[in-house]
Amino acid sequence: MLDSLLDSVKKKASELKKGALQFKNKSFLNACAAGSVLIARADGDISSQEKQKMMALITHNEALKVFDQADVIKVFNEYLGYFEFDVDVGESKSCEALNKIRSDNTQCRTLMRLVIAIAAADGNFDSDEKIIAKKVALELGLIPSEFDF
Repeated sequence: MLDSLLDSVKKKASELKKGALQFKNKSFLNACAAGSVLIARADGDISSQEKQKMMALITHNEALKVFDQADVIKVFNEYLGYFEFDVDVGESKSCEALNKIRSDNTQCRTLMRLVIAIAAADGNFDSDEKIIAKKVALELGLIPSEFDF
């Protein structure tokens, strides 16, 4: 009986790890960074609160903590750099990254939760951030009204 219980626990742990590892791919990391930059710069400024919230979410979210923090920061800065070069280039590159995960509903919904949490990091999910969150949802093929914003 104890062996059966231990086998069951091991199996569940393996399933959880396998489920989390499905997110460990470059497309999902790029989409997370792109969505984070889009929402963080919605009000024209990326606050340290928003950056800290993104890192905290990535560190504590089962699906996101599979990424190394240094990799996350590098990719985030890459997408931020596109916007610093040219806003249109930044938006184009970000939408491209979002579209690459569009076929995976679980990844898309996880990303939307990240985007919403970053938007609310400063305690105010304002109208500019809601417009960007809606745009991100639509790029991901999601229905914006399914989310609380």
